[in-house]
Amino acid sequence: MWNRDDKDSEFSQMIEARLSRRRFLAGTAAVSAGAFLSLNPITKAFAAQQPSKLLNFEAVPASTADALIVPKGYKATPLLSWGDPIFPNAPEFDQSGKQDSQAQLSQFGDNTDGMSLFPISDNRAVIAVNNEYTNYEYLFDHGGNAMTKDDVLKAQAAHGVTVFEIVRSGSQWKLDKAGKRNRRITASTEMMLTGPAAGHDLMKTKLDPQGMKPLGTFNNCANGQTPWGTYLTCEENFNGYFGTSGSATVSDDHKRYGIVASKSSYQWHDTDERFDVAKHPNEPHRFGWVVEIDPNDPTSTPLKRTALGRFKHENAALLIDDSGHIVVYLGDDERGEHLYKFVSKNKYQPGNDAANRNLLEEGTLYVAKFDMDDEELKGSGQWVELTHGKNGLTKENGFNDQAEVMIFARRAATQVGATTMDRPEWVAVHPDNQHVFCTLTNNKNRGVKDNQPVGGPNPRKENHYGQIVRWVPSKGSHIGDTFEWDLYLIAGNPTVHKDNLYAGSENITADNMFNSPDGIGFDKAGRLWIQTDGNYSNKGDFAGQGNNQMLCGDSVTGEVRRFLTGPIACEITGLTFSADYKTMFVGVQHPGEKGAPSHFPDGGSSKPRSTIMAITREDGGVIGA
Repeated sequence: MWNRDDKDSEFSQMIEARLSRRRFLAGTAAVSAGAFLSLNPITKAFAAQQPSKLLNFEAVPASTADALIVPKGYKATPLLSWGDPIFPNAPEFDQSGKQDSQAQLSQFGDNTDGMSLFPISDNRAVIAVNNEYTNYEYLFDHGGNAMTKDDVLKAQAAHGVTVFEIVRSGSQWKLDKAGKRNRRITASTEMMLTGPAAGHDLMKTKLDPQGMKPLGTFNNCANGQTPWGTYLTCEENFNGYFGTSGSATVSDDHKRYGIVASKSSYQWHDTDERFDVAKHPNEPHRFGWVVEIDPNDPTSTPLKRTALGRFKHENAALLIDDSGHIVVYLGDDERGEHLYKFVSKNKYQPGNDAANRNLLEEGTLYVAKFDMDDEELKGSGQWVELTHGKNGLTKENGFNDQAEVMIFARRAATQVGATTMDRPEWVAVHPDNQHVFCTLTNNKNRGVKDNQPVGGPNPRKENHYGQIVRWVPSKGSHIGDTFEWDLYLIAGNPTVHKDNLYAGSENITADNMFNSPDGIGFDKAGRLWIQTDGNYSNKGDFAGQGNNQMLCGDSVTGEVRRFLTGPIACEITGLTFSADYKTMFVGVQHPGEKGAPSHFPDGGSSKPRSTIMAITREDGGVIGA
């Protein structure tokens, strides 16, 4: 945070004068249907419409209660919590933390995150959901202080993806333990590599000399869903699982992804040697990918799609461009990393899913380069191609082939001069298939590190509140090289800060303020649902903001209204709807993290458990309408 009393007061005053809340409103029309929505002819009809009354619910106040609170006329019911059995003969959750790895293999994994629903019929569906990581203080009776081989297997079983069927009786959806699609995918499940890095020397290990069959997926953050009925799970902070108890020298490329030659807190390398970077230096290259899963076939092999690049993926927002090509927008969730776009080589064929299932195997990856004008909070940008032999991605610059460009996508993005961003997390595409939104969660390094200057879509030094950037492709083509952008909102605290950007944009008030937007998604009516994963101290810069929450925004008017608040020390993450949009499924991740006093969802003296909540209206109507 900075203000007029900072040591760098002259710089602060200059930026504050240029980027006041009033200038933001005038410069970007963030809370109107003005300049941004008329940037190209395709959006003119959208902007000309009378803003519809999308947000038809009573806003809830900020809260510090150990509960999930929804608006008047709504109810929230637990659907599935960590440790719940997903098969008929699986054991129930044991509060003691003494259950073994075999029990966890047949139970719902921990720390639910991104998820997608795939309808089977009006009253049956399958959900695929990420289990990002686990909290050792709750997973084990010893808190992770006396790890055995089976403890490591149990931790690995708590990671990955859970696929399960649900059935509806009346208005209520419930787990079907006998569902034939029910499946656990863990850190030990056999996968298949596809695309340019498959079989490359950097992917080969002693355990997989062909470099084609990595084991497992873990630290799966958010997700994507394809029109051919598959689920995309995204590997994020994979680096934390690798380490060594011995000594090793790690490469600069490993360091760029956070791989270190020291003991990992997860301790997997002590009993599963493939996580020991001293013994298996190529193993980390096999993680950091988007993984495609068929939720309707529990015998299918998950596919790691290396054409989409290797970095700390947040989610994969997929659309069909008017040209027929598939476009996937991707964020790399780390301070000072980048925003990417993948364009498929081949075109989508309606009704031919056998062919469509290969569309993510070949294509071109691009990275975003934004204008950096500190006088404006809108502008243009370009997508720079990450193809070997182009834009300096040559052998002379350390890239021997296309596989290395994909394996070291971060270094490739730096080579071509991509814009460093404030932690680009979820990307969501408006139902008009034109406007694209991305949460930039926060960045304490902005304006502090030389490669992270203040400007463009990252307008604040030491940004601890976050913002949402949006763009439209030039001439309506997502496969084109250019786009126009502005900021939909800048999160902040107007009760602590006044007429500067730390107060937030004009559509942020004392009644809807928040920090660290993370998960986002649209419903079919165009409501933008915004989930937070930020500072819940309720003190200082964050006074009055309470626990993490979910808000709803109108992307035309800019109005933002708080829809729910979560329990103590949680993150609100993961969002999907039933086909009729009458049930919203939302994830509550890590309630009670770091020993905070939560007992959600069971209450009493129970352990806090990551939980998927099913939210419905008491009158049976559409959520938010």
